[in-house]
Amino acid sequence: MKITQALIFPLSIPLIEPIKMAKEVIVDAKTVLVGLTDEDGRQGWGEASVAPLMTGETLDSLLASVKYLAEKVRTTEWADPKGFISQLDAILYGNPSAKSCLEMALLDLYTQKKSIPLWKYLQSLSNGNAVASPNEIPLLRMLGGSLEKEIEDAKTFRQAGFKHWKIKIGLLSLDEDLHRVKVLSELLKGDVVSVDANGAMSLEDAICFCESTEAKNLSFAEQLINANSSLEDFVKLKKHSAIPIALDESIHGIQEIEEFMKAKAFNGASLKLIKTGGILEAWTCAQTLREKSFKLNLACKVAETSLSGAATASIGFALGEVPWGFSMSNQYLQFDICDKPLRANQGHLDCAQMNIVGVGITPNISRVKDAVAQGYSTIQY
Repeated sequence: MKITQALIFPLSIPLIEPIKMAKEVIVDAKTVLVGLTDEDGRQGWGEASVAPLMTGETLDSLLASVKYLAEKVRTTEWADPKGFISQLDAILYGNPSAKSCLEMALLDLYTQKKSIPLWKYLQSLSNGNAVASPNEIPLLRMLGGSLEKEIEDAKTFRQAGFKHWKIKIGLLSLDEDLHRVKVLSELLKGDVVSVDANGAMSLEDAICFCESTEAKNLSFAEQLINANSSLEDFVKLKKHSAIPIALDESIHGIQEIEEFMKAKAFNGASLKLIKTGGILEAWTCAQTLREKSFKLNLACKVAETSLSGAATASIGFALGEVPWGFSMSNQYLQFDICDKPLRANQGHLDCAQMNIVGVGITPNISRVKDAVAQGYSTIQY
């Protein structure tokens, strides 16, 4: 497979409302889209978003890496998807987000050429039983804002079928967060309710939180302490916690997963393509977690379009289950770059919304061009 053309779009899409996290407030989604054309005229698409506090990427740095890779991919033969990342590694060191973007586009082309959906290709890499149509996967909904707004949103979205929830903590005092968690977990009793501190808590506060009666009904607590904390701190937190511990910013691939497994420092992980460096590495991580009876959450960064959502969901469809839910973040955008954005159906995503071959989503070029970030322009090679 040869690449004849590459198009790069640096995008900025406003959110429906700002999302407040412990260390940042996000008002728009900054993401990079790549369109690769092969020798037969097919077009494959990839996406990666900026995440300064997770991957160290800004729009400028991510764009520079994607441009460098996109220019080089035209001089390479792309035959075996299992070798795509090693081929990209030979072109550029590090930069997992940019590589995930290019790998997604290449996999889109490859699976279109083979006339199969991406999820079915992933399933072929495992020893699992092939299925004609995969199970729908549960979508996770974030709660934020005032407690009154969180309660109102929880009631509204629960009535719409959502059963998986994430409460952002770490921005307020420990006592205030514990009160919010108690109220919301009681309101959503029986659902999968989690919290995420994005690493903002001290070890002492994290232990107090996990030992508290207010948090006892949570399904898991995600990344309470800083990703740069010592392994001993994570082990200590896990040992003292009465609820399952999940890690996000600490997990960038199979190496960290195996390290934390060996240390018995967590119960499960959140996987994002921009962290793992691509779909196939995320697939390896997901299979390892499942085989070792650890839990799993799939997530897009806040906020990515339906393109990244479809690519990430393909891992869930291939697995057959996502016990901690899938954070499909296009639901927080004011508009998407696809004519038919992925939507929740009774709190779940079904495969029928996606194309029957490839990653599953084809962007509308006019919509993409309308979303190009101010001060930037489309790049073509």
